[in-house]
Amino acid sequence: MAEKTPLFTHHVALGAKMVDFGGWDMPLHYGSQVHEHEQVRQNAGLFDVSHMARLDVTGPQAQDFLRYLLANDVARLYPGKALYSCMLNKAGGIVDDLIVYDRGEAGYRLVLNAATRDKDWDWMLKQARRFDTIVQERADLVMLAIQGPQAATRFTEVLDADKATLLHDLQPYHALETNDLFLARTGYTGEDGLEIILPADQAVTWWERLLAAGIQPCGLGARDTLRMEAGMNLYGNDMDENITPLMAGLDGTVAWEPADRDFIGRAALEKQRQEGVKQVRVGLVLEDRGVLRARQRVITPSGATGIITSGTFSPTLDRAIGLARVPVDIGEYCQVVIRNTYCDAHVVNPPFVRHGRCLIELSPV
Repeated sequence: MAEKTPLFTHHVALGAKMVDFGGWDMPLHYGSQVHEHEQVRQNAGLFDVSHMARLDVTGPQAQDFLRYLLANDVARLYPGKALYSCMLNKAGGIVDDLIVYDRGEAGYRLVLNAATRDKDWDWMLKQARRFDTIVQERADLVMLAIQGPQAATRFTEVLDADKATLLHDLQPYHALETNDLFLARTGYTGEDGLEIILPADQAVTWWERLLAAGIQPCGLGARDTLRMEAGMNLYGNDMDENITPLMAGLDGTVAWEPADRDFIGRAALEKQRQEGVKQVRVGLVLEDRGVLRARQRVITPSGATGIITSGTFSPTLDRAIGLARVPVDIGEYCQVVIRNTYCDAHVVNPPFVRHGRCLIELSPV
């Protein structure tokens, strides 16, 4: 039986189409996925993302543990700062991607993917044995995301004056804690916004308060098209334990310095960086009619092949877009096999859209 967040009955009452996602019953949409997508691009949308795993890491060697566990370096953090990183296996493959927040004397908070929760937990506990640290799952907390250009303004309207002032000064990829609220200027949509972690027994109160403030509830369908336009990877589609950060377009999340920091997978990544990768991640824009979907075959001008890892129809661009893993010498154009038909596609460097603005050149269809 799938797990349910504390807001399950409220999603159903709002007419949400519920689907299984990573073992959780979650809202796909509340009537129109495209409308919810556009609401986030133009105004603000509210997501229940309580299916995401939340872990706290504490203890005398919490930093040492995370510097070994993650490819990015938490030593770069300071209290209130957040960092995106991959957690790798010894071959350099991605066990999961996550965000880690520095909470100062309270340690670190990690937010990981829902579908990999059990695997991540086992992996982290195994690696933690050599450190004086405690890894604690926070099942007592829930997580909401308010995303869109008006997200901070709308949220400020439901806060008292002191909290509103603190939120006004909060910069991207920073977090603050006030009473029971953990507020982070992070998200998965390519728009400004907030992710809020709070006690589970307050979930309904805050959900209703935010809806009353005029923020549109949004499902995971819009979250996926938004992250696709923003060129953000989805674990299990665009990366997994056989894909390294260098193959997934995440080179910038690997902290090579200091050179003496030993993190899991470092030797394998250094070898791959020296030899050069054979495949890379690119963005594709379909030049013909149709929709790009995961696992469709990509044909390069030289006849080599790649694969679509994520694909969708972009409401903002009114085009089919995709992320693909292809040979490094793919060039500017390729073909995608859609139902045995060879369709032309333009190769671009994602993201496609950020903060509502198209970042690529579109040719007439």
